[in-house]
Amino acid sequence: MKKNNELKNLIEVTKKKEKIKKEHVNWKWILTIVIISFAISFSLSFVSQMTIPNFPLWLGIIVTLLFIVLGILFDIIGVSVTTAEESIFHSMNSRKVKGASVAVKFKKNADKVSSFCCDVIGDICGIISGAAGTTITAILSTTYHWNIFITGLVVAAVIASLTIGGKAMGKSFAINKSSIILYEFAKFISNFYRK
Repeated sequence: MKKNNELKNLIEVTKKKEKIKKEHVNWKWILTIVIISFAISFSLSFVSQMTIPNFPLWLGIIVTLLFIVLGILFDIIGVSVTTAEESIFHSMNSRKVKGASVAVKFKKNADKVSSFCCDVIGDICGIISGAAGTTITAILSTTYHWNIFITGLVVAAVIASLTIGGKAMGKSFAINKSSIILYEFAKFISNFYRK
């Protein structure tokens, strides 16, 4: 009986939070992120489709791996922003430590920063690495006369496993080192902020 009451209380609290969040849907942010996603995806897809087919096979593989690593890196940053402690950065900011004010801004907008890093950059890199994998499949099957169906399956599986495995490793690293990662990222980004 006690467990049922606790579950009911939890459900009530969750419903109250959902009502607050529904009232505060930021449509401007959603529209902005859709436009940014389109622009970045279009640009990176264009670059990869124009360059990878003209590269030697080894260079096409390296470019694909770079997209995978970039996706993993931004996933790590996105997780770090959501899990880091904000109070550390307020203390650093009061001492005028470089990057601390940016870290505080990132923490205050953790949902947006995480969405941009994980969903926009991370997912776009995943999509583009998959598209690059299709090009690599075509190059392999043409050059070595391999079965295009089997080659495509193997290339797709390798890309997916590297991406998923990398993100799985990256998430635990990001949670354990979140404050350090956020600080280093904020310090880097602060170089582009106007004072």
